[in-house]
Amino acid sequence: METNFSIKGKVAVITGAGGVLGGSMARHFIKEGARVVAMDIRQEQLDLIVEELRGLGGDAIGFIGNVLDVESLEKVSQQIVETWGRIDILINVAGGNLPGATLTPDQTVFDMKIEDWEKVTNLNLNGTVYPSLVFAKVMAKQGKGSIINISSMAAYAAITRVPGYSVAKTGIISFTQWMAMEMALKFGEGIRVNAIAPGFFIGDQNRAILINPDGSLTERSQKVLAKTPMKRFGDITELNGAVQFLCSNAASFITGTILPIDGGFSSFSGV
Repeated sequence: METNFSIKGKVAVITGAGGVLGGSMARHFIKEGARVVAMDIRQEQLDLIVEELRGLGGDAIGFIGNVLDVESLEKVSQQIVETWGRIDILINVAGGNLPGATLTPDQTVFDMKIEDWEKVTNLNLNGTVYPSLVFAKVMAKQGKGSIINISSMAAYAAITRVPGYSVAKTGIISFTQWMAMEMALKFGEGIRVNAIAPGFFIGDQNRAILINPDGSLTERSQKVLAKTPMKRFGDITELNGAVQFLCSNAASFITGTILPIDGGFSSFSGV
């Protein structure tokens, strides 16, 4: 029986679906009965996730797409509409930090390479803006749709060593609020735009700075947990329920919000 929280039958586009976070959300959405459009720039990872999603018994299609190439995105959008007739959900997962954009403990901001700053801010901010502009056109015609962006705890207060990532994720908050306002005022209450702000999860991109080679916690990890009331890192699957809620009819009056999923990190002073 469908509930107010159901996403069954909805067409959900997930960028960066070949990655850890995007793949987790894609699996969850398939299990909940959504039809998933997996997008990634890497053919091998895309093929693997689409095969896995179909193996779970769901409807899934995959498209190679570059979130920084509007022409590429428009082709994908057209193909989705030709295949399934609509786009109900867009989850902008593609992004993340880049090794060159992370300062080492003994570097200062003046040691940062401008090209690395440009890469990480472009990937995260424009990699969210461009898909939103393309796929929201379809939603505007439908008068209905939900966009979910991915911000970060790095947007709430300064976190050492990741200046480019922090600025980009802060920009995503502003863009989320602006796009939410624009859609509701000009295209109706049926189109909603929200974001989640994950706390600290151990993944491929941050493992080296959170976990020592012997498996013990780094000094950085210890600082994170000291400011996290739940005293643990999150599990990547703990993001899925919140995203489903924001995409469902249960969240019909929620737009322009940024939802922290952080074990209390953003609410705790550390004292």
